[in-house]
Formats: sequence, C-alpha cells, structure tokens
Amino acid sequence: MDSTSLVPVIDELKGTFGDAILEVTVHSGDTFVRVDSARIHDILSHLKHTSRYIYISDLFGVDRFTSDDRFEVVYNLVNLAQQHRLFVKTRVSEENPVLPTASDIWSGANWNEREVYDMFGIRFEGHPDPRRIFMPEDFQYFPLRKEFPLLGIPGSIELPNTTPDPE
Repeated sequence: MDSTSLVPVIDELKGTFGDAILEVTVHSGDTFVRVDSARIHDILSHLKHTSRYIYISDLFGVDRFTSDDRFEVVYNLVNLAQQHRLFVKTRVSEENPVLPTASDIWSGANWNEREVYDMFGIRFEGHPDPRRIFMPEDFQYFPLRKEFPLLGIPGSIELPNTTPDPE
C-alpha cells in the first residue's frame, strides 16, 4: 500500500482535531500519527466510526526511557474495506501513566490493554477488567520497563522447584 492513500484520512484528522494531531511520519511504508493523549479516545472513536478503521490489530506499549512523556502506546488500526493500516501513537508521563480505555471502542483492545498495564504500568481508565494478565496481582514491578533488571528481582516472585523429587 502506498502511504499517499492515507492523505485524506490524515487531512480529515487535522481538520477535525487540529492541534491534537502532533506529528505524522511515514516509515517503511507505514503511517504513524502521534496525537495528544487528552484527545486519544475521541480520535480513536472518530477513526472507527467515521474513517471505518473497524479492526484493532494490536495495541502495545513502549518505554522511551526519557525524562518527559516516557511511555508511548501505539494502536495498530486497519480499515478492512480499503486495506489501509494506520498506527496511532500517544505518550504519557512516568508520574501519571493513565489513558482512557479503547475497549469500549474495540472489544479486542481489552487484553492488549491489560498486557500493557501488566508490563509497563500504564493504566487504562474505564477498563472493564484491569487485572494483571501475566504477573501475580501482588507483583509490585513492571517487567518491560527499561530499569527492570534483566535477571529479575530476586525474591520478588516464588519460582517453582526445579529439583526432581526422589522416588
């Protein structure tokens, strides 16, 4: 797909949301739109209901490990009718990593948001089931944050016994 085919969608977003569209980049044929986190829910809803991006293929977190707007959440959206893919990105600070849930727009965002919370600590306000998905509920850390030690934190989670039982 040619990235120029998304120009009308980008122009519509800029016309509707103005300054909330912070940056548009094209990399390896994919279009990325970075938006203001305060307007992310409105923009995602608009893309689904007006621009027909009815399928959320993926949603993932990124630890940029910077002092401002440390975390990024990327929504991988697909318009099935036109076979267009659009990546929508937004950033949140380390002090208050909260975004509105997209699970009310696409039910498929549910588990992806749980994973992003579990691994990065980014909370999704209004999520119907904000439990951790991989780590125990009482686990106090977020393993995909860049400061998390590669070998884990000794004693933070009980590991299974690897010594075989004598029979």
